[in-house]
Amino acid sequence: MVIKMAELPIAPITKIIRNAGAERVSEDASMALMKEIEKYGEKVARKAVSLAKHAKRKTVKAEDIQEAIE
Repeated sequence: MVIKMAELPIAPITKIIRNAGAERVSEDASMALMKEIEKYGEKVARKAVSLAKHAKRKTVKAEDIQEAIE
């Protein structure tokens, strides 16, 4: 079995939740949000890579990310 390490640091995720108005944040809550953000980010990145390849580019540009989100 392969255990995947988190790509994002936990502190900024906790800060996002606090900035949303939470007084206290459990580690489990931060981990849950981190997993969801990573899944969403990978989905957007895959689509952006596909758009760059379709445009015959190796470089993913900001506009690829924006189009992938829309």
